[in-house]
Amino acid sequence: MTTLPLAIRPALLLGVPNRITLVRTVIAMAVATYAFRTGELTWLVIGYFSYWFGDSLDGWVARRRNEESLSGAVFDIVCDRACSFLLAAAFMATYSATIGPLAIYLIQFGVLDTMLTFSFLLWPWMLSPNYFYKVDRPIYLWNWSKPAKAMNTAAVVISLVVAGQTGAQWLPYTIAVAALVVKVVSSYRLITIICGRRAAVPEEGH
Repeated sequence: MTTLPLAIRPALLLGVPNRITLVRTVIAMAVATYAFRTGELTWLVIGYFSYWFGDSLDGWVARRRNEESLSGAVFDIVCDRACSFLLAAAFMATYSATIGPLAIYLIQFGVLDTMLTFSFLLWPWMLSPNYFYKVDRPIYLWNWSKPAKAMNTAAVVISLVVAGQTGAQWLPYTIAVAALVVKVVSSYRLITIICGRRAAVPEEGH
């Protein structure tokens, strides 16, 4: 009898964490779609909150239930991009001043961050980017530690809201460019590690 790999067993594919990911994605994208129609900031805030809260919840549940899986990680990454892109598009359609910063954000998150995040697949034993510290601690700290995750998504959006209230349009540009620089530096470091030109620095004890 053939045994399915852990990453694709139905019990994990249809498990609670993946159900949460699916539900939070549907909710966030539905709210984003409605925000397109109404043009109200309130709905954008609700959309981002449902996306961020659900994204934290599915990971927490997966760890608590010991249901982390490769398929779940990939599903989560794809859903993150779907939510982020539609919410950003609704933001840009509603507030033209956000187009510049969000264009920079979409380049770094949609291209560079996506490639960085999927790089965990190069190490077959790794279930998600959350364990990248076992490969290289600097790249992990810059991209998947809690402060880095906040910088990568929430900081840009919050700065846009602040700029809209205060007129400080330089703020979201500064944060978006800073995040882009982090992704460029991280990508370069990852490439040099993969090519053997630099030694990785795993967290001590791993």
